[in-house]
Amino acid sequence: MNTPVPTPQTSTLAVVSLVMGIISWFVLPLLGPIVAVITGHMARGEIRRSPTRLEGDGMAIAGLILGYLQLALIVLGLIAVVLFFGGLAAVIALAQ
Repeated sequence: MNTPVPTPQTSTLAVVSLVMGIISWFVLPLLGPIVAVITGHMARGEIRRSPTRLEGDGMAIAGLILGYLQLALIVLGLIAVVLFFGGLAAVIALAQ
């Protein structure tokens, strides 16, 4: 009697993480990476808890990478803006 082996399904959270990671670069630059990172970590935990039932760890990792890169660029952009306007304010203050 052979029991059928269930085929693993792709984790929905992994798909959401990847899609939001991609969307964060084009449509939702602030909300997208946060959702991608949260769902990516949730998907990896879900896949780790039931590896025979779920797959999609690569998609979750890709979503995490895209999300973290977008967040890093946002932080770097904010630092650049603060430094630029801080330097501009210093130049104006020195000129007066």
